[in-house]
Amino acid sequence: MNVKLENEFYQLTVATKGAEMQSLIDQHSGVEYLWQADPQVWGRHAPNLFPIVGKLKDDQYTYQGKTYHMTQHGFARDLEFTLERETDHSLTFLLTDNAETRAKYPFAFEFRVKYSLINRLLNVTYYVNNPSETEPLIFGVGGHPGFRLPVESGVDFADYFLRFKPSKSRIQIPLTATGVDYAHRTLAPTDVDWQINHEVFANDALIFQLNGTNEVEIRSDKSKHSINLKTKDAPFVGVWSAYPQTGDYVCIEPWWGIADLTDSNGELTDKFGMNTLAPQENFKAKYQISFS
Repeated sequence: MNVKLENEFYQLTVATKGAEMQSLIDQHSGVEYLWQADPQVWGRHAPNLFPIVGKLKDDQYTYQGKTYHMTQHGFARDLEFTLERETDHSLTFLLTDNAETRAKYPFAFEFRVKYSLINRLLNVTYYVNNPSETEPLIFGVGGHPGFRLPVESGVDFADYFLRFKPSKSRIQIPLTATGVDYAHRTLAPTDVDWQINHEVFANDALIFQLNGTNEVEIRSDKSKHSINLKTKDAPFVGVWSAYPQTGDYVCIEPWWGIADLTDSNGELTDKFGMNTLAPQENFKAKYQISFS
């Protein structure tokens, strides 16, 4: 089922499957900002990642002596959420644990995704609650919105660039076929614009470690339209587009979690970048999208 949310500026469509944004249209120009999920390239729009971000080594992990299997980015993106609350300016979707999730992930949880339209801003908020009275909850969560490039005629994919704010260097973390190579992280010159082309993604996503408030913009000198994603506390951001099969989109992905390290031992309690909630505790994370 699809649910619509709109204001004077945007019309947002969200599916209950995965609580995934399907469309985000400018009410005045008619511009569609979201990638429209070509299955021959990448068949998703903006999946929500939970309870892991990225890929586990051998698609498995161990917890309390038992091995569990889970595919890349977790299961939430493929499950039906409940539309828990709908207001004039927001939609809140809820996913809770069940027999299917516990076979892959032996935790009780409540995972909410809230979309709010406030004037020209789209806020995406994640709420994770540990309903257990006795057990911890270990998880990762993240966003994966894909933005169409170009969004208008007369502009090519390679005419766009990434601009990071604040203007400063950031740690870049290599992603390899066997995981995140954190030992070989480098200081990347994100104080200058990064030109976008398909070859930039030949080695998969660009991953940057963050601290504090950060913005990643997609801009072009040939277009009046730009895309800005802002986060105040995400520890990582990925920038990705499919390669070698190429499509006209780029994803900006705020993450509160990350793929397994190349030297991961497979123990969930040792997994780098995970979040842990004590019984009855709550977690909140948010990112914001704006357009010009």
